[in-house]
Amino acid sequence: MGIFKREQRSEESGPYWKQRSWQASAAFLALVVVLGAIATLTSGSGSSARAEASVSQGPLSNTVAKKDGRPGGCRTDDSAGDAIPKSVPKDITWHTLGIGRVPVSVSAGPTKFQGAVWWCFAHTPMGSVLAATVIPTQMSGSEWRTVTDQQVVAGQGRKLFVFQRTAVPDTDSSDSAPVTSSYAGFQVTSYTGETATVRQLIKNEEGYASTSVSVRWSGGDWKIEPDGSGGLYSQLAPEQSVVGYTLWGG
Repeated sequence: MGIFKREQRSEESGPYWKQRSWQASAAFLALVVVLGAIATLTSGSGSSARAEASVSQGPLSNTVAKKDGRPGGCRTDDSAGDAIPKSVPKDITWHTLGIGRVPVSVSAGPTKFQGAVWWCFAHTPMGSVLAATVIPTQMSGSEWRTVTDQQVVAGQGRKLFVFQRTAVPDTDSSDSAPVTSSYAGFQVTSYTGETATVRQLIKNEEGYASTSVSVRWSGGDWKIEPDGSGGLYSQLAPEQSVVGYTLWGG
């Protein structure tokens, strides 16, 4: 039997982001940042909210890369090479970050923490997975601009993301409603060492959904690469099965 019942679909018609079953997932993923901005900009309101957000100096500002190309103080276990992970690292622990919980690995990253910027990921497929999971989860909070400047690839996509994000109120963990969504698993759909695409499996009270995140190796660490419209994720899509995904487990 499918996860998504027919009667539930008939009750919740219209665009998926307006359906209650996916609003929690959208907020959890920070997709609400882009969708909310579009609604605000279209309505003609929120002009004052589009004012430039303040940026604090982050740990990746003016860092001097060592001979191995990594920023100073960054060390990771890259011995896995380009092997696509079939299981999660044994040293994974879960931490609350913004309005969600994210996995952290001593070996694969992030191994460095300064304010909202959690950085230093392994130059491996597993490192790209962790970057694609950890970095965007910070985008709903008040320090999103520092994270963006430090951990999103510069270019037109980042400019559009910033423009849209400034129209949306910040949502930190202290003032947000409980989130019922969680990261359930992942799939590395492409990996070259310089770029990677990670398919995220999200679980909420209605079942599963998936979305893709692209990352690029830039400045000695993995960074999110937005699409041409400023989106950090592909469109959220229902999933009927977890086959093909590596599950996080606990």
